Amino acid sequence: MDAVAVDTMWVMIATFLVFFMHAGFAMLETGFSRSKNAVNILMKNLLTMATAVIAFYVVGFAFMFGDTAGGILGMSGFALSGVDDIGFFAFQAMFAATCATIISGAVAERMKLGSYIALAVAMVVIIYPMVGHWIWSDNGWLANLGFVDFAGSTVVHFTGAAAAAVAVFILGGRIGKYNKDGSANAIPGHNLPLGALGVFILWFGWFGFNGGSTLSPADPLLTSIVVCTALSASGGVVATALYTMLKYKRVDGSLTMNGALAGLVGITAGAADVAPIGALIMGLVAGVILVEAVALLDNKLKLDDPVGAIAVHGICGIWGTVAVGLFALEGGLFYGGGVALLGIQALGVAAVMAWVLGSTFVVVKIIGALGGGIRVSEEEELAGLDFSEHGSNAYDQGSTALGLGNRQSTAGVGEDLITRLDSIAKDKKGASV
Repeated sequence: MDAVAVDTMWVMIATFLVFFMHAGFAMLETGFSRSKNAVNILMKNLLTMATAVIAFYVVGFAFMFGDTAGGILGMSGFALSGVDDIGFFAFQAMFAATCATIISGAVAERMKLGSYIALAVAMVVIIYPMVGHWIWSDNGWLANLGFVDFAGSTVVHFTGAAAAAVAVFILGGRIGKYNKDGSANAIPGHNLPLGALGVFILWFGWFGFNGGSTLSPADPLLTSIVVCTALSASGGVVATALYTMLKYKRVDGSLTMNGALAGLVGITAGAADVAPIGALIMGLVAGVILVEAVALLDNKLKLDDPVGAIAVHGICGIWGTVAVGLFALEGGLFYGGGVALLGIQALGVAAVMAWVLGSTFVVVKIIGALGGGIRVSEEEELAGLDFSEHGSNAYDQGSTALGLGNRQSTAGVGEDLITRLDSIAKDKKGASV
């Protein structure tokens, strides 16, 4: 088997692994949300993958990897016209879908399905490809400055999280999340075991996310990348568990699960550029940052993110990107490289932040104006998006209680919810539990 065939096989395996990560996102987001929104979460994740692949095929890939227009945006390869390596497209399409689906969990339980899909398409068509072209194309302006983001702490994760922050800011908190005095109420997810399954799937797929970015199994850095990925994720878990024990006098389950993702996001930019010890330290720091970021976003900034996506992918994405300037074996401050690389990394984060926040704000406002707002009605939110958006429920709890098994129709469950809506609405805080 020749080298090209081996490289192609490796990229395809990595593509499958990154695709499987979307099962992890779906399980994590479903478990961390309430049961009345489970179907909606699943549909958002499924539709994100399908629409992202199509949109990236038609337009996004060309904008991201086409012949550059001044290092800002690609302008060739639409619908893969003239593109020889379509395997690379398949791999990158999975990354594009990952960036978009980060938004899904953050806006859970209150955003219209159509509005969310419109935003996801805009992400894959222009917002994400613009960032990718700056950093990952051959002549992107940040790439030419020496900006380092091996597998996407900024390109994928921070970009998705920054867009999510804008959407959450415009949406506002879920009913019952914040009291009149501004204090926040906890709204627990309905199935943490499902969330844990999602974390393990994501961790597994991340070896393809980072390792596959070598584009060749013969890359001498591959084993180091895998080791660094494992160490940083492990550091994130341990640090989050210990820090929550110190801060809250208990090991917080949902935060510790997210600690693994914090470590994974934190190493994604520098996986090919740092030593294992550096990766471990980066993961440990990410685990602590995560806990404080969740508290800051939830309690101070009032950004109601049910799954912690903005903290995990956004704040830890910034940390992972900037940390390259500290821990990179070549150019890192701690390895005698001075502050030049650190400055370039900070500049890149600032530029991406400005573009994503500004462009997403405009896109969300346009979507809202065209669609009569992006948030479901109060009645729909109280009943749950499963019923209001899909006319079904993930769990047949009502019929089981009545001893009807699977014989009770979806319509019957919906009618029951409608009859109870008036009493539910009288106690919004109670309905949010």
